[in-house]
Amino acid sequence: MDLTGRRIAIMIDNEYQELEVWYPYYRFLEAGAKVDLVGPEAGAVYPSKLGYPCQSTATVTDVKATDYDAVVIPGGWCPDYMRRSEMMVRFVQDAADNDVLLAAICHGGWMLASTDVLKGKRATSFMAIRHDMANAGAEWVDEEVVVDGTVITARKPDDLPAFCVAIGDVLTR
Repeated sequence: MDLTGRRIAIMIDNEYQELEVWYPYYRFLEAGAKVDLVGPEAGAVYPSKLGYPCQSTATVTDVKATDYDAVVIPGGWCPDYMRRSEMMVRFVQDAADNDVLLAAICHGGWMLASTDVLKGKRATSFMAIRHDMANAGAEWVDEEVVVDGTVITARKPDDLPAFCVAIGDVLTR
């Protein structure tokens, strides 16, 4: 996968799932992409569910969704924190409105459900939020990874290899 020249935002907030941030972060850096960790505050340190620190490199108020080719939304409990911020929700909605690739894994689907992006889409997520996804308009399916236009979803950390390959495939079409 060659992502040279591509820009990817990985959204970050408190209690993120470690693998769902760091696996795509390093995978996309290795592939040549410029990757930003976008949080509510630039330079803030956000602890993972296990306390592993992640420092944001950009604040959601200083970047635009259209600055990126893709926006990745990890799981853990961070999507519950993110969806409480109108700025974070607006960033995801702006990405959807401008056909920026949106990729959510596990509980990351909560952020998609906080926008109108799931209406009429096939999608997956961690099974505990399947009703949230369906109530937001998605046809929820239990599959490793689902690509529906500019929306890519996956269920859990075990799905990260297929999730990252799907993101790379869409970005290099």
